[in-house]
Amino acid sequence: MKAIVTVMLKDGVLDPQGKAIGHALHVQGFGEVQEVRAGRVIELDIDARDREAAAARVDEMARKLLANQVIESFKVEIV
Repeated sequence: MKAIVTVMLKDGVLDPQGKAIGHALHVQGFGEVQEVRAGRVIELDIDARDREAAAARVDEMARKLLANQVIESFKVEIV
């Protein structure tokens, strides 16, 4: 099974990478962009007996290693 973990900074946490991307977009003429938040996507191939077991295991991985829960939130999707 494939799992996708999307990790984003929580609201209120400064995002310098997002600010830099937003500035570059404005310089390139994309003035309609209001705000940019940058994150990361992690794809995992996982051997699991069913979707629920895969989701639970990947959630555990995200909580322990893939996301810093103090400043980041994450979403797990099994595809």
